[in-house]
Amino acid sequence: QLQLVESGGGLVQPGGSLRLSCAASGLDYHAIGWFRQGPGKEREGVSCISSSGGITYYADSVKGRFTMSRDKEKNTVYLQMNSLQPEDTGVYYCATRPRFYGCSGAPRVYNYWGQGTQVTVSS
Repeated sequence: QLQLVESGGGLVQPGGSLRLSCAASGLDYHAIGWFRQGPGKEREGVSCISSSGGITYYADSVKGRFTMSRDKEKNTVYLQMNSLQPEDTGVYYCATRPRFYGCSGAPRVYNYWGQGTQVTVSS
């Protein structure tokens, strides 16, 4: 059973930064995605990284501000979030799908999810 554990959320002012972490073992051959769900909104894809770490995808709303990376030695995936805005507020989740499947922005195709970490951007 794959397990993912997010951390790093918190309260930050507009324009600030946070780095989220997703600790997950046994995922060397898995793509991993970050998703978020804002108040009253549907869950949406934010970013995804390939199993090798060589390919990353970003939602248009976060391009140029968010950077996703993975450290296989530490079994951890990161989401560096800069220039945060109130619309970035939400619960952030990392998720994965069966091994060898590539990235997708559709939450429904991901089988394993972390518990989520709250990000609040407010002055």
